[in-house]
Amino acid sequence: MKAAQFTYHAPTTTSEVVDLARELGDEMKVIAGGQSLVPMLALRLARFDHLVDLNRIPELQGIEREGDEIVIGACTRQAVVEHSELVATAVPLLSRALPKIGHFQIRNRGTIGGSVAHADPASELPCVALCLDATIMVDGPNGPRQIAARDFFLSVWTTAAEPDEIITHLRFPITSPNSGYAIEEFALRSGDFALTGSTAAITAGSDGTITHAALGFMGMGMTPLRAANAEEQLIGRPLDSVDVVAAAEAAVGTLSPSDDVHASAAYRSQVATKLCSDALRSAIEEARRG
Repeated sequence: MKAAQFTYHAPTTTSEVVDLARELGDEMKVIAGGQSLVPMLALRLARFDHLVDLNRIPELQGIEREGDEIVIGACTRQAVVEHSELVATAVPLLSRALPKIGHFQIRNRGTIGGSVAHADPASELPCVALCLDATIMVDGPNGPRQIAARDFFLSVWTTAAEPDEIITHLRFPITSPNSGYAIEEFALRSGDFALTGSTAAITAGSDGTITHAALGFMGMGMTPLRAANAEEQLIGRPLDSVDVVAAAEAAVGTLSPSDDVHASAAYRSQVATKLCSDALRSAIEEARRG
């Protein structure tokens, strides 16, 4: 099939997009990489009178360091971020997650902001943004604002951004000394969406005790999730004393996945526990190496 007829817009500044949003409202849809939107349009699962292409806006592209954060333009291709030495050094979890997204052809077109805006709970980038306490910068008719990742994901394909707002940048904290990061996931085939997955971020103090812990999960609910209670139990514990299996069981025990055609809730929980324990073990080992 082919998409229904629409009017195409190619603005060159964010302010032009904001003006279009103010003028067109619900009649418009923005497109970045188009990896999710184009198939939906082609199958006529969605239709819009106006399509606004963000790819000609320079200010939405690029990777920069600003103080203790890495700032990435929302329309920066996933492949560009994947191969960035700056990102690999400063935000290693993001760098390690990107190769797990689809296939390289997908990452050549897919954008960082597009994946986060799509808010698929089984997707890697929303989970990484949540695990790293990233900040999502948005702009719209009411002006720019920032939204913490913990407040951004509301439900499946639903975010705290208003319909007339676009993501402009994502801000990721730069890794601290004595930190470790890992991501583990399970998919039926390489390139498929993960049935479930887990991220881990651990920071230790000079005495070897954990000062910060973050355990993220994908495919275990209506949004990417954090296991706050299990994280709190890790704080203050020496790296060498952590029972990663017990910690993973405690983390997954707070989650409530659902049954679907791909896997039962019990199976997802079992797999997520193994993935979380593996990710936590790897993160602790990296933090121990300093």
